[in-house]
Amino acid sequence: MNTENEIPCKSHSRGLWILSPLLVFFLLYVTTSIVVGDFYKMPVTVAFMAACTWAFIVCRPRRFNERIERFSRGAAHSNIMMMVWIFVLAGAFAQSAKYIGSVDATVNLTLSLLPANMVLAGVFLAACIISLSIGTSVGTIVALMPVAVGLADKAGADLALMAGGVIGGAFFGDNLSFISDTTIAATRTQGCAMQDKFKANFAIVLPAALVTLCIYVVLGWSLAPVSVPSGTEWLKVLPYLLVLGTALCGMNVMKVLILGLLSTGAVVVMDNHYSLMDWAGAMGQGMTGMGELIIVTLLAAGMLELIRYNGGLTYIITHLTACIRGRRGAEASIGLMAALANFCTANNTVAIVAVGNIARSVAQKYGISAPRAASLLDTFSCIVQGILPYGAQLLMGSALAGITAFAIIPHLFYPFAMGISAFIFIIFGLAGEKNNS
Repeated sequence: MNTENEIPCKSHSRGLWILSPLLVFFLLYVTTSIVVGDFYKMPVTVAFMAACTWAFIVCRPRRFNERIERFSRGAAHSNIMMMVWIFVLAGAFAQSAKYIGSVDATVNLTLSLLPANMVLAGVFLAACIISLSIGTSVGTIVALMPVAVGLADKAGADLALMAGGVIGGAFFGDNLSFISDTTIAATRTQGCAMQDKFKANFAIVLPAALVTLCIYVVLGWSLAPVSVPSGTEWLKVLPYLLVLGTALCGMNVMKVLILGLLSTGAVVVMDNHYSLMDWAGAMGQGMTGMGELIIVTLLAAGMLELIRYNGGLTYIITHLTACIRGRRGAEASIGLMAALANFCTANNTVAIVAVGNIARSVAQKYGISAPRAASLLDTFSCIVQGILPYGAQLLMGSALAGITAFAIIPHLFYPFAMGISAFIFIIFGLAGEKNNS
């Protein structure tokens, strides 16, 4: 989660030992949850605190106060602070929209336009279109998740399944959009045009998207028709129409959420059934409800900065590039470098930047075209980010849905399908164009 160009502390690198805090988190959280048979029993904040404590033990600098400084530098990075702002605004908007009945009104409008057995597929498709238009997965999740939760409740669909559709669709555009920061980072590091990367990338992810869409059609086919009240409460629908409309126009997600908040306030003023104080109380409740999400984000960012500084990424890159055997191995190493870098940074753009120059050298040495290398970087970073329980997207989606990130992961059909598709393209050399430069 750190975009600083500071050279990591290579002299202190001790290989896999430096990556052990991540293992501590997964073992503590997942193992405990499996043993007790409930993923809600072990607080994710406690698991991260234990992992951070272990990171302080195994990582350097030597002096403890310097480790605190390094940890705090990662947690207080501008990217992290921006995410905290988005979390606070998203919580405030979601709760205030719920208070005025905006969510229910929007859900009823959607169900009146869309058959119940197409709700799952429709939500996934909507997430794909919105994310492709705005180029950000977080913005898509913020805009669509509250409505998807309401649809799941009304249509009797599994909430984790619905949330998985939103998050999966959000990564379709994050991976492909011309204005996505991952696309920009991948094309710049590989030195290729965006349209060329789009063509190479589209060939990989289109089969995954179509398969996922078919899965949602099949899973949603048994949903019973839902009766909805006649007539649309357009005033209550307005906040979500405004949020979706401005998001599709490419407006910054913070501006989108501020406009959404102001629009819910306008509804309160125009409708005598609501009070300004209760509206303010709802916003406050939404903000405080994001507390656990913010704590996890800060703890994860600090821990990952300690891992990065101690050479965790350097260790991964060095060992992967040393094992390359042939063109297929080179393509696999590019994808795995991006995936593992993302695993250690929880930020797909930062992961691409971190390994971009090395990936370009590997691509040129083994005759891999720049657009294909860029698409592999972007695709594999999005695959991992899409299923990472401490990534911003799953944290935000689970917070808005009111369930754990681990409850959603088994239903993330699109990221898993994207991974299978990418490996098939590598193994069989599909759509591969050699580098003529």
